[in-house]
Amino acid sequence: MDPSGACPHAVNARLLSDGAVARVLLPREVEGVAVLGHEALKEFLAHPHVAKDARHFAALRDGAIPDGWPLKTFATVQGMTTADGADHRRLRSLVSKAFTVGRVEELRPRIEALTSSLLDGLEKAALMGDGVVDLRTHFALPLPMGVICELLGVDPEHHDRLHRLSNQVVATDIGPAEALAANRELVEVLGAVAAARAENPRDDLVSALIAAREADGDRLGEHELIGTLMLMVIAGHETTLNLITNAVRALCTHRDQLDSVRSGEADWADVVEETLRWDSPVSYFPFRYPTRDLVLDGTLIPKGTPVLAGYSAAGRDPEAHGPDADRFDVTRRHGTRHLSLGHGAHYCLGAPLARAEGVAALAQLFGRFPDLDLAVPDAGLPRHASFVGNSVRELPVRLHGLTG
Repeated sequence: MDPSGACPHAVNARLLSDGAVARVLLPREVEGVAVLGHEALKEFLAHPHVAKDARHFAALRDGAIPDGWPLKTFATVQGMTTADGADHRRLRSLVSKAFTVGRVEELRPRIEALTSSLLDGLEKAALMGDGVVDLRTHFALPLPMGVICELLGVDPEHHDRLHRLSNQVVATDIGPAEALAANRELVEVLGAVAAARAENPRDDLVSALIAAREADGDRLGEHELIGTLMLMVIAGHETTLNLITNAVRALCTHRDQLDSVRSGEADWADVVEETLRWDSPVSYFPFRYPTRDLVLDGTLIPKGTPVLAGYSAAGRDPEAHGPDADRFDVTRRHGTRHLSLGHGAHYCLGAPLARAEGVAALAQLFGRFPDLDLAVPDAGLPRHASFVGNSVRELPVRLHGLTG
């Protein structure tokens, strides 16, 4: 796996041509497997003999994974993404009410208002830059970060720092010292957030989690609380940030598809779903482990192997999405559902929120700036330094039609 990320799609196509499951080398020569094909991934994600708990990670259990390994946090953080069975159900139930479709509908006016306010700021920034502005920094990032932090109860002064640290945690090209420092600092910041809410409870999710822990001492441990906050901050903004960024890039480089939305042939929800399939916000997500030797699509995956879920590859698998799977088409009827938000017990809890944010962002953005376009060629945009996250680091756009 290329630790610097780069565009995954060419690599995915090459690997898929050899089969739905590929043996890969992770950073520091750790042997792993990537599941790439849609049907194979769907089977794997819901397989009864596949676990998320790192006690099943053979190399970690045997002491072969050093501190500072860039993917270690994904394996060892205590929370929903590393829990199985009753533990997973217990942790998920504590936060699930905050992400129901009904709760997201209640949040929609706030999402719309924040989107509008951020577009005001985007326009001001563009006017100071001859009409060019980094949409990722000024819009695609603060929207999901603002929503998830408001939901959790994280004060605005922490937002920039949390994004910087989240970026380092999901980076796969980071050195051991940097990785350890980023994890320590992130735990410290989230610990301070939890302490502030414990001292001054509010109507937010962190306060509710602390109240649940205090009401039943063994229901949510201190490490589980911090791990849950870490998961929700990272997953709650990084994936939607990439979704919005990738959708804007796709529409700007496929103007005919933007025309399909404007003509009513498709809507913004269609754009969100096609972006999730065609350019998944997450490329390869760590980790799951077979709890026994497992044969998947004819390939043996030994017990205890760390396995990556290849969401970006599965989204363009021609076996599932047809011979034109490489084509961005917002009018596509998704007879085969994409897997970019997961499948099975660990299906993305924040899916309704991510979809709502994506639709609000795109509808208002292109409604207000219908001639918005990339300020530089898409191929020249610097990639995210990770094979986990799938996007670019910046998105300079020209808004056009600004009057000043």
